[in-house]
Amino acid sequence: MTIRDYHIPVMLTPCIEGLAIDPNGIYVDLTFGGGGHSKEILKNLDRGHLYGFDQDTDAEKNVPNDSRFTFVQANFRDFKKYLKLYGVKQVDGILADLGISSHQIDEPSRGFSTRFDGALDMRMSSNLELTAGKVLNTYEEGQLHKIFGIYGEVKNAKTLAQAVVSRRAMKAFDTTADFKEFLQKFAPRGKEFKYFAQVFQALRIEVNDEMGALEEMLLQTVEVLKPEGRLVIMSYHSLEDRLVKNFINKGKFQGELEKDFYGNPIKPLDSVVRKAIVADAEEIARNNRARSAKLRIAKKN
Repeated sequence: MTIRDYHIPVMLTPCIEGLAIDPNGIYVDLTFGGGGHSKEILKNLDRGHLYGFDQDTDAEKNVPNDSRFTFVQANFRDFKKYLKLYGVKQVDGILADLGISSHQIDEPSRGFSTRFDGALDMRMSSNLELTAGKVLNTYEEGQLHKIFGIYGEVKNAKTLAQAVVSRRAMKAFDTTADFKEFLQKFAPRGKEFKYFAQVFQALRIEVNDEMGALEEMLLQTVEVLKPEGRLVIMSYHSLEDRLVKNFINKGKFQGELEKDFYGNPIKPLDSVVRKAIVADAEEIARNNRARSAKLRIAKKN
């Protein structure tokens, strides 16, 4: 399996340029996946070093044979701790391509895709205990309402949550095809695919605690980056992008920007770009996944 089959890296050139790579610097790719971004970073290194993180065991198959690269199989919410084990306290740049890889989507057994039938799994790491099936079959109605509404931005989240609880009392949800068939009657006509994607996204975020992991990771970036170090983050839905944007602009996830006695903003990062970078039409035509991507670049004060 080639990297291209595994996952086509999104906005590769803007990501690499955003890192402003020092050939002798230390860099971190928090979402190694197919290794597309990592391999491009390595092309720009001389005596520098790159640490690649991924919690998915499948990603290890793509690790380059390069002494300047170290692969760490771990969730990026723990990256500071693992870097410390390698004697690394500060780095020159951090890259994270959030969301899900093409490989994970295209593997039916993982249960991520609405296109295939598979188990209701959706775990990005097989070490996790919670699955999408457990969420659907055991969560209380109120919890399901919250997940569908907040994580999936589903408009009829309350109705859907009630229906899930009623249906599972008669028959548990078993496969993605079974669940999709159930969802049909709640999807707006003509917008079924978008609706399925929203509900599947909500389940995936819950199973993998994606928002909690993202918050923990972002807080650590400030501690690990050197002054002037670059943070390059690509997100694929509004929930992620809002967290990243708020953290870069305010140094926190919600609330107002804090200022010192003289009215100067108190925040650890400065945005390098005025607004999020998006893919051009040519890239979107080549790689549909780039359609929803938003790239934000910041440097540490």
